[in-house]
Amino acid sequence: IADGAITSAKIAKNSVTTDKLATNSITADKLDLSDSELNKLVLALDRYLSKPIEGRNWTVALGAGICLEMNWVNHGTFTMGSLANEAGREDIDETQHQVTLSKGYWLGKYEVTQAQWYAVMGTDPSKFKGSQHPVECVNYDDALSFCRRLTEKERAEGRLSDKYEYTLPTEAQWEYACRAGTTTALYNGKEFSESNVNELAWYGNGSGTGGNAGGVTHVVGQKKANAWGFYDMYGNVWEWCLDWFGNYPTTAVTDPVGPSTGSGRVLRGSSKNNFARRCRSAARIGDTPSVKSDGVGFRLALVPVQ
Repeated sequence: IADGAITSAKIAKNSVTTDKLATNSITADKLDLSDSELNKLVLALDRYLSKPIEGRNWTVALGAGICLEMNWVNHGTFTMGSLANEAGREDIDETQHQVTLSKGYWLGKYEVTQAQWYAVMGTDPSKFKGSQHPVECVNYDDALSFCRRLTEKERAEGRLSDKYEYTLPTEAQWEYACRAGTTTALYNGKEFSESNVNELAWYGNGSGTGGNAGGVTHVVGQKKANAWGFYDMYGNVWEWCLDWFGNYPTTAVTDPVGPSTGSGRVLRGSSKNNFARRCRSAARIGDTPSVKSDGVGFRLALVPVQ
């Protein structure tokens, strides 16, 4: 193969993936390459496959065998919020409005776990210990610190260009991924009822001990995923979003980021402590950014730098 014959421009997007390259399928005798040429080819393919590529799911290697899986989410338009008569709706603004997300992004397949947090931060603040349980007792700034540190680490190691950054999802990005194309109260295509929530979430009864969660967090990924492959979008722990909490717009918007100021940051998805009615795609609350609760964690996003 002539020097320079294999270039990223000549390889169709997604045509070279690890699942399509059988072990030992690239060998010098099959390509008539010298050992030096073969090594260069393998290194080039490794660099190509070890970076996030838009349109493909991405797995972040955190070291010591710890990985963080992220699902790709295509850009699109959806209806955010809920109807005034949706079962389970509370007296919190969920005004329906059209939202367009102009760019695709990646979102964590699961809530960030304690093992993943420890791999990046070297600590574990959680009350309910377990390497595959969601990290909790992290406030808004703690979650952003994780994102910034991971961004710096991945850029330093050459796996992330300065065109992308790890961060928290906006509230619109969170709900779009949660709904996964559905318009019903729940992402399994059903309307709200406690029995319908049971297959999707670990929830409580308001006292922190009831419901199906028993007042404790659970290993991520045990409940049913949505159509786009996201787990625990309801229950287990609340998830921080980037936005300040505030009233929704009443007209169509593109790439919303919430109010410019506020007293609370958005939390989505509900937790092990809360009633099942908060396990709805449109349910939302706000809380002070400094709060550290055993029912609050987060989910990682990877987005184009604005």
